[in-house]
Amino acid sequence: MEFNLPSQIVKDLNFGLDAKDKIISGVEKLNNAVKSTLGASGKCVIYEDAMGKPVITKDGVTVAESVVLFDPVENIGATLIKEAAKNTVKEAGDGTTTATVLAHSLLEIVEKFEDDNIRDIKNGIKSGYEKVVEYLSKHAKTVSGTQLTNVAAISCNNDKELGGIIASAYEKVGKDGVVLMEESQTGDTYVDVVDGIQLKCPLKSPYLVTDNDKNIAELDNPYVLISSSPIPNIRKIQNILEFCIKRNKPLLIVGEVEQQPKAALLTNKVKGNIKVNFIDLPGFGPTKKDTIEDLAIVTGAKVINEELGDDFDLITPDALGEAIKTVTNDKHTVFTVNKSGKALKDRIKQVKDLIKKEDKNPYMKKKLEERLAILNGSVGVVYVGADSKVELKEKKDRIEDAIYATKAALQEGIVPGGGVALLNASTTILPENNGEVLLLKAIQRPFETILHNANLEWPSKLKIGEGVDVVTGGKVNMINSGIIDPVLVTKSALKNAVSVVTTIISADCVISNMRINESDK
Repeated sequence: MEFNLPSQIVKDLNFGLDAKDKIISGVEKLNNAVKSTLGASGKCVIYEDAMGKPVITKDGVTVAESVVLFDPVENIGATLIKEAAKNTVKEAGDGTTTATVLAHSLLEIVEKFEDDNIRDIKNGIKSGYEKVVEYLSKHAKTVSGTQLTNVAAISCNNDKELGGIIASAYEKVGKDGVVLMEESQTGDTYVDVVDGIQLKCPLKSPYLVTDNDKNIAELDNPYVLISSSPIPNIRKIQNILEFCIKRNKPLLIVGEVEQQPKAALLTNKVKGNIKVNFIDLPGFGPTKKDTIEDLAIVTGAKVINEELGDDFDLITPDALGEAIKTVTNDKHTVFTVNKSGKALKDRIKQVKDLIKKEDKNPYMKKKLEERLAILNGSVGVVYVGADSKVELKEKKDRIEDAIYATKAALQEGIVPGGGVALLNASTTILPENNGEVLLLKAIQRPFETILHNANLEWPSKLKIGEGVDVVTGGKVNMINSGIIDPVLVTKSALKNAVSVVTTIISADCVISNMRINESDK
């Protein structure tokens, strides 16, 4: 955790059972707030934000983040479980409520084995976890047919319309494509799939517009000049401009154009001497250089960089790339390109390998996925609309969960949903010690919680893969009925719950910053 250096603030110390009781009390309070959101019949939670405004959400990690307890030791317990939820969101994008429920269940059941050796219990929990993960991986199935819609719908609180929108986006962009979320300018929610490369490089001047009705700058079959060094004057690119004019071809400049060449280009564009557009370099921060190189590979251009010895005066047409079409509006530039060639395939493989290795930094992983989308040339954007800001916030939380859950399902497959996969693991795996016994008992809790939220009783004689459809209340085969979960989400939730709980049960002393209750004065 961050900021973990000892401070000079006066401390309060709690030991032994008193410390553990307070930790568990904090975990229980957090769990009670979060668990009501689990499942298709889960409820929303209303919380007050920092400005005192009410916010409605069904997102587990958002609910967890809103909980700050007055008792410092209870708050430490709640904060530790928040870590499990946040780590689950980083790894899988969903499953935060399941992680919270599993962590609370594990802690609660561990108390019944308090006379056992803690080391043996921890080792048993870890060995049990490995067996459950192996079971889940073995029984995972590849997503097919309408199952993608079902995964998205379940994460959207059983909203089939939203599920269909998200699934259609992934069907179009493919397994390696990227689906983003933005606020809609209208009250409607819809998906827009860009068959090409979409960069956050907006229109630089209204004089570059080619279609006044749509307010876009559109170039057909343009040459592409990419420069990571600023273009200081028009003379530096004069030979390139003459080459484009002779061939009657448009030119798109990707890079920083200083004021003098900018004015000259706009003047010639308005006079009709040349069809031209210029945009900023793509990318941000540590991924900017790689993103520029990706664009160069896709378009076949050479990146001009004076720091590496390139000279604008010596630029030849060989440095230019090509695109089938480019369209720039007030937010983005979309490239339609010919997606082929060995260099492109090698680059895609390289970025895929980097994504697999990147498991610590979610920001970098997201940026790598955006790079992969550039190389694959396919981006889907879900535009979220609502009639009020409160509804919009709640809707965005659900859609964000669904986007990540659908991505996870495509990556590693699916298992029966509604807590049934973990329930099946608990009844199939034979425990070899008390640690495994308590873990297998604890992983039944998500199934139990989902039934509780739907006011349903535990059914009798469930077969493997069978569960309860909480909408109808009847026993069904979960996968056949479309009640499914991404296996990555389930495994990640269990892993983070086990990690936090095995740490908590090792503690015997809690040192907290002392609070002063102003109401007692």
